[in-house]
Amino acid sequence: MAGAAEDIVGIRADSVGEWFTQNIDGARGPFTFEQLAGGHSNLTYKVTDGAGVPYVLRRPPTGSVLATAHDMAREHRIISAVGTTSVPVAPALGLCTDPEVNDAPFYVMGFVGGVVLDGAEKVEAFFPGGEQRGSIGDSVIEVMAALHNADPDTCGLGDLGRRDAYLERQLKRWRTQWENSRTRDLPAMEQVADGLQAHIPPQVGSGIVHGDYRLGNMMIGADARIAAVLDWELCTLGDVMADVGFIMNNWAAPGEPQITTRGLVMPPTEAGGFCSRDEFLARYQDLTGRDVSNVDYYRAFQYWRLAAIIEGVLSRYLKGVMGAAQAETETEVFRTQVEGLANAALDLIRAWG
Repeated sequence: MAGAAEDIVGIRADSVGEWFTQNIDGARGPFTFEQLAGGHSNLTYKVTDGAGVPYVLRRPPTGSVLATAHDMAREHRIISAVGTTSVPVAPALGLCTDPEVNDAPFYVMGFVGGVVLDGAEKVEAFFPGGEQRGSIGDSVIEVMAALHNADPDTCGLGDLGRRDAYLERQLKRWRTQWENSRTRDLPAMEQVADGLQAHIPPQVGSGIVHGDYRLGNMMIGADARIAAVLDWELCTLGDVMADVGFIMNNWAAPGEPQITTRGLVMPPTEAGGFCSRDEFLARYQDLTGRDVSNVDYYRAFQYWRLAAIIEGVLSRYLKGVMGAAQAETETEVFRTQVEGLANAALDLIRAWG
């Protein structure tokens, strides 16, 4: 709901409103704030100024967080740089690093209209036609290929991070996050980590890796094309096949068993009308020239990595730092998701022998 400072966790309305007036061109008060659903890591708000102009504000959770996570200046830098390429993103408008304004850094983007297709019901409601869904799928492939074909040096991200040994670094990072965030013992997570470590494929080239590339992190316009790719907090440089493995895990066919037990919302592609995984991979390979034959390694890695991420989300919810009290049934969904993802990764690991 929209409201004053005391109604919105994570927003000091008076000081944030003053900052807007001084730093965002054309913005004027009074300002209203509304916390947006989704984005289980950083907190996202819609800010509307006195003229009815909407903006989006992103800030970290309201509590202690992992040392390397929730870097607002880094995320702002990424979308500013990616905005110079053909990849559609919300325009970056301003960054505040002074904790006196809102207790934590935050950044502001332009508001991009559209719908986030985070489930099959959304697809059916907003895009009932098969041609529309085919267009959305084409856009997903084309935008990902454009991102992976982009030169980090040209767009200003050449020093965003190391480019080599991506999988080695990722395995170390997410194994550490699992250890720091886990709420229970789950032997499958260790078994998968060992299997992934033992089968690391050679990295061929490097590029910009979004880190969470899926329909649920995209704003789809009325023209059935991506209006903006969202949630860049996990973006880095390295092996772009990681993005391919991730979206393959989310590109479910109608009626496909949900081995990851995602809760009550069906993956958006289960609505039907989208290309198959094989068609997706063939089109991506045509656009990028990259070999996708070892995609199953990256799928296993992404199941395991997502399990570690969701466990971290669960840990933050249990600590009460995400802006709203969660019912036990909701946190139980997170637990079940983590277990399903770990087991899905383990099945792939065992298939390698």
